[in-house]
Amino acid sequence: MKYLFMYAFLYIGLIIPNKNCYANSMENKEKFYNILSDYKEFYLRTNPESAKYDGDYRFNDKLSDLSDKAEHAKYDSLRTFLLSLQSVDESSLKGQDKLTYTLFKEQLEETIEGQKFNWHYMPLTQQDGIHIYFPQLIESHPFKSINDYHTYIQTLKLFSIQVNQVIENMNLGIKAKLVSPAFSIKQILAQITPFISQDIDSLPFSIPLKSLDGLENKQDQIIIKDLIIQALKNYTIPAYKKLYAYLETEYLPHARNTDGIYSLPDGKERYAYAIKQQTTTTLHPDEIYSLGLKEVQRITALMEEVKNELNFTGDLAAFNSYLLQNAAFKYTDKDSMLNDYREILSKVDKQLIHLFGRLPKAKYALKEMENYRAASAPQAYYYSAPLDRSRPGYFYVNTYDLASRPKHTMTALALHEAVPGHHLQISLTQELSDMPWVRTQMGYNAFVEGWALYAESLGYEMNMYTDTIQKYGSLTFEMWRACRLVVDAGIHTGKMTREQGVQFMLEHTGNSELDTRSEIDRYIVWPGQALAYKIGQLAIIALRKEAQDTLGTQFSLSDFHDAVLENGAIPLHVLQQHMHQWMKAQKNN
Repeated sequence: MKYLFMYAFLYIGLIIPNKNCYANSMENKEKFYNILSDYKEFYLRTNPESAKYDGDYRFNDKLSDLSDKAEHAKYDSLRTFLLSLQSVDESSLKGQDKLTYTLFKEQLEETIEGQKFNWHYMPLTQQDGIHIYFPQLIESHPFKSINDYHTYIQTLKLFSIQVNQVIENMNLGIKAKLVSPAFSIKQILAQITPFISQDIDSLPFSIPLKSLDGLENKQDQIIIKDLIIQALKNYTIPAYKKLYAYLETEYLPHARNTDGIYSLPDGKERYAYAIKQQTTTTLHPDEIYSLGLKEVQRITALMEEVKNELNFTGDLAAFNSYLLQNAAFKYTDKDSMLNDYREILSKVDKQLIHLFGRLPKAKYALKEMENYRAASAPQAYYYSAPLDRSRPGYFYVNTYDLASRPKHTMTALALHEAVPGHHLQISLTQELSDMPWVRTQMGYNAFVEGWALYAESLGYEMNMYTDTIQKYGSLTFEMWRACRLVVDAGIHTGKMTREQGVQFMLEHTGNSELDTRSEIDRYIVWPGQALAYKIGQLAIIALRKEAQDTLGTQFSLSDFHDAVLENGAIPLHVLQQHMHQWMKAQKNN
């Protein structure tokens, strides 16, 4: 705490500090920090996969308890944390401590509010779920000692328990009429197929066998290899087979054929909650839908201007088709594609010092997306570096069906997912030395994705769009996010069907049909998530314009960016308050 209340009283003609008040304030602060510390420990203990990802290997032999009982116990624990937090004297907290208290309390309350929706009754989608996450644990599991291999073998066995828990939860969902869309289940079946049809040597779970020579004892190598193979044969693969059979024969007949969340028993209330959670606003779906249409109209005019710069005589639909079908804008070799991404990122890295006063210490790397999830995945992902910085952050690129991966959007995509987008923002948040752990983990989507979309526009300041085709690509990406407002609000309120959403996107974005269908399916299974990008970006753009108008010649873009990022991810209304205070301080200086 930077400032302490100093109460005074008259004592023999002198004003002296009240030591009791000072002590009480310090005791209150310590109590608050202990709650934050206890919460961190609770979270890591109940989410061992997350602990492992961040380099905390104490729970390496465990997987999360996904049972309905554990889910309710989690909420009971959150209510206990909230009660403890409410016993802290908020008025005595200052600066970042006060902000942390406010944000942590709001997040606890919002999470507890969401318990009634029983999200765990629909635990699998084509975008996430144990069938996707479990193979990825290999990326973060250490394989340096014989104990590391034994803990890995234990997790291979525990996966079967998670499958049983997921099946039990989905059965509860069937009874409550909270079921996933049928198309999503069919895609999940396709994702599981390789795990039950391929040889063990071809599965990602066998990758650790290649590093067994790191164990000095040859006998240990033989034993560990046999134990891994037996665990896969007796536990992991049978678990995948059980999950496949359940989804195909028991769950799919109950899956819903209406795609929007409105069709669930509590659909309207559920979507309102998703909007609040994802955008940190209370916008009505109709407001979001209208905003999307206005943005589509605005960006269409800009795309027309760039198309005309290129002397293309047809309409936008024809130009988009030209870009998608012309062989000059397609890859036939994935290595060429990956190398071109590396070249783009190299150019961006050299420009960052002109736009930011503070850059992250964490490194990032380009990584090809795994085959088992690529077909249903979007163009790219970003996975943050662990807190111990034992490996870089990963900018995952999808190389599946290269002909559908447009060249003209590569610059915007790299700016979004890596730098100055997700990697820069998330890494800087992780590296805030004066922030407690809970603050570094807050991932307000409207801020995180809003910043990443805003980062795409910084390509103009960095001279990354001197190629007019790449400039047009950046506009198609912004159009894509504007269309998200329309189709997300449209599909989840029943204004649009899945297919109408696809056709709307194809008409306006110029994305390939493969990407478009994958995107629409993602919006359906992640209601509200697609709204965060545009709503967050527009908020940051508005604050930048306000700062430029307010400060005039005093305005510094790098100072503005540093100020936006200096508190980590925060709700949009908190960002606005913070930036108004910053503008006032800058003007006074």
